[in-house]
Amino acid sequence: MNLEKYKNHLIQNTKKILTNWFESKENERIPQREVYRFLHSIKGTAGTIQLGGLMQVSDRLLSVLDENSETVWELDELRTFLFDLMELTYEYENYEHVTMKSGAIRQSNAQLIQIIDDDVSMLILLKDVLEEKGWMVITNTDPEKAVNQYFEMQPDLLIIDLHLPLKDGFHVLEDIQTHNEKYFIPKLIISIQNDKETRMKAYQSGADDFIGKPIDIEEFIVKIERHLQRKKFFDQSVLVDELTQIYNRRFLEETLPRYFQEYKRSKQAFSISVVDIDFFKQVNDTYGHLMGDKVLTEFAQFIKRSIRSSDFIFRYGGEEFVIIFPGTTNEKAKQRLTELIHTFSKKKFTYKEKSFSVTFSAGLFTVENESVTPEEAFKNADHSLYEAKRLGRARVETSHTSLLLYEKKVVNVSVIDDDIIIRTMLNKIIESIDMGHVELNIAVYENGPSFFKSRRANDGRDHFLIVDGVMPIMDGLEVLQKVKTGPHANQFTVLMLTGRKSEANIAQALKLGADDYVTKPFSMSELQARIERLLKREK
Repeated sequence: MNLEKYKNHLIQNTKKILTNWFESKENERIPQREVYRFLHSIKGTAGTIQLGGLMQVSDRLLSVLDENSETVWELDELRTFLFDLMELTYEYENYEHVTMKSGAIRQSNAQLIQIIDDDVSMLILLKDVLEEKGWMVITNTDPEKAVNQYFEMQPDLLIIDLHLPLKDGFHVLEDIQTHNEKYFIPKLIISIQNDKETRMKAYQSGADDFIGKPIDIEEFIVKIERHLQRKKFFDQSVLVDELTQIYNRRFLEETLPRYFQEYKRSKQAFSISVVDIDFFKQVNDTYGHLMGDKVLTEFAQFIKRSIRSSDFIFRYGGEEFVIIFPGTTNEKAKQRLTELIHTFSKKKFTYKEKSFSVTFSAGLFTVENESVTPEEAFKNADHSLYEAKRLGRARVETSHTSLLLYEKKVVNVSVIDDDIIIRTMLNKIIESIDMGHVELNIAVYENGPSFFKSRRANDGRDHFLIVDGVMPIMDGLEVLQKVKTGPHANQFTVLMLTGRKSEANIAQALKLGADDYVTKPFSMSELQARIERLLKREK
């Protein structure tokens, strides 16, 4: 008996029935008796051909069904009910490939490596090798787009090929070097040109290491590990933000609990404010990231000069800062922040003889109760900040006691894939992601035309798009090109799902503006971590 043949037949037949249920325009609801017969058939066949896991899942689902029930299932309810079966079907079908390539499970906070190289085969090789070690890798073939990606993602390690189209690796280093003087991010040059003069020039341009091509993978991995260890040690030992020269998030996390301990002793109220520069992305897009860095630095120093010596300011991340006002009531802290907003809005920044001004918004929470935890206090201040943003920016909103429920920022997340199982699993993964004050508006589509017909691409919201590279009617590259040349191109972050051997498609996707790609078949835990990392850019 050829078990593999029968196993494959069962998997394909299972997918065929699921597709018919969830894709057919004729189906609105499915009778429970039909679901029961479907699961009963899987259970019997799976047991016979030694698919024990599939047999157990179908048996568990059968145990809550009544064969003679007149119940009918709504499609969304049935999709949720059968999710475990669908996930197992996918994992079984792709077990060998996923197991071989998944390696260590990555978390969304795994150390991030960026590779810039126009040799797509080299990108794929290095990406696979590095991700097997548990790191997360983003890639780009276009040096201009890569520099923007570098500033947005702030990787833990940068790998640059010297020979790039339009702009070589030395010029890319020059573009980021001013930024890198403030941030410690190791940089590694790779090049087929491995003479002493080239290596010396690389080091003089700011490179921390140099590896000649063809690359010795074992040596490459050892060097990467060493640089990432240095980066991790540096991040853990430094308490001052490199760019703004004020305290950093790590020091905030160490310091904040002490204020709560002091409050329990003295019963003297204190206030926490989370502040955020308004429309900061527009500053970067209009005037460049170096000008954005200048705005951040001058803002931080303005606040530091303007608050009392007993107050503390910390850079929390990006354009977000935290101020602690010891012994300060809600009313006094709000008054002080309002004055700071008014004064800072008058400051003029100059870029190429053009002047512009910047405002900031603030959320405020005052600790007046022993039962409040640091996490709750920060969350209240953070939610107050987003209420200030919603109400027009350049203002202070405040919370005194319990956690406030504010209207969240909405980000569209769309999945376009012709495989019902992958769409269902991606939908489930995204639903499980907690983005705090950002609400994910999720929709799935079986093809590109149905996505564009929905007009979600034109509603003006930030948009995270996951698209399969190969689909009937309109393939993923056509979808990508349409959104990236449309009027809302800057609002799209795109993750491309592509076949393992589609080098040409990967190169084209990156050229058209895809922010990342994942090769099928993929580990769902890997994909979830990557989605979470990219979604953080939408916050």
